[in-house]
Amino acid sequence: MDFELSEDQRALQAAAQAFAAAELAPFSAQWDRESHFPVETLRKAAGLGFAGVYLSEDVGGSGLSRLDASLIFEALAYGDVATTAYLTIHNMAAWMIDRFGDPELRARYLPRLTTMELVASYCLTEPGAGSDAAALATIAKRDGEAYVLNGSKAFISGGGTSDIYVVMARTGGAGAGGVSAFVVEAGTPGLSFGARERKMGWNAQPTAQVNFDGVRVPASNRIGGEGEGFRFAMMGLDGGRLNIASCSLGGAGLALDTAQAYLAERRQFGRPLRDFQALQFKLADMATELEAARLMVRRAAAALDAGRPDATKLCAMAKRFATDAGFHVANEALQLHGGYGYLADYPLERIVRDLRVHQILEGTNEIMRVIIAREMFR
Repeated sequence: MDFELSEDQRALQAAAQAFAAAELAPFSAQWDRESHFPVETLRKAAGLGFAGVYLSEDVGGSGLSRLDASLIFEALAYGDVATTAYLTIHNMAAWMIDRFGDPELRARYLPRLTTMELVASYCLTEPGAGSDAAALATIAKRDGEAYVLNGSKAFISGGGTSDIYVVMARTGGAGAGGVSAFVVEAGTPGLSFGARERKMGWNAQPTAQVNFDGVRVPASNRIGGEGEGFRFAMMGLDGGRLNIASCSLGGAGLALDTAQAYLAERRQFGRPLRDFQALQFKLADMATELEAARLMVRRAAAALDAGRPDATKLCAMAKRFATDAGFHVANEALQLHGGYGYLADYPLERIVRDLRVHQILEGTNEIMRVIIAREMFR
């Protein structure tokens, strides 16, 4: 068991850290304040291979591991959580096409997705099907050499802005076995979007409902076979959970470092705050929680890379623990700043807002417990 990163992994981490420091951190507060979606900055990240981290090299991907991806996304999220989280969703959607699409579909979309000439969204959740994703009601009915889609998807990151939507829709009977996956292009007749959602956090990326009203999609845009879409979506979410957990590590890491610096410089009762044992203990607990979460995420990533049978359980465990720990660390960092932590002049309130949703998306942390228990009793 080796906990040391390889030389190549340290180089990847350093490249992501340098990009975050130069291209993300200086603008994070402004993007949040203005609800600005920095697509050009994301394309710069794509130039470093970060838009196709674990995609195949023959279509422009970086061909890296899930562990490599975790290192990259943690480093990027230290600069800006919301933008990095969107980048992870783009990677997940593109991975589904890469892993399960036929050669023609892969060649048609992936070279432009890895450069982010095209930006992708992942469409599973519906207004009436959140945690019970297998109950989705969006219909895809075969009509000759096409499918006609009707229904709606909710809480879609990139909704109304993305160029490509990877959509799970029902082609068969009830339950998971009746779901298929499709690539739907922006501009297709019948495709429309709700108003941009007003959110607590993640303001640097747009979120909107995606609506399908007789949307005609070529049969060649189906990913894999009929009835396989839900399985593909769940496999994508194993990695997606690691990605969002890694973003929590990055945001919480910034919060911890900010709190440590504040305790060193802030004085009360004639002494630096760092000299008060109660605050030392709090900071020590925060650092311990974050390190434990990091180890869990990296272990789960290694299990997913190795194709271990318990990878789904470990990914759910890592997502549950890391997103809870990340939010707790950020919230404690805000508390340590007192009234200053509540001000937008400091990054803490923004980190707290951005990390809160990580306990909900990619499967709520309550659903993570369901998955863990189910895997335990197999």
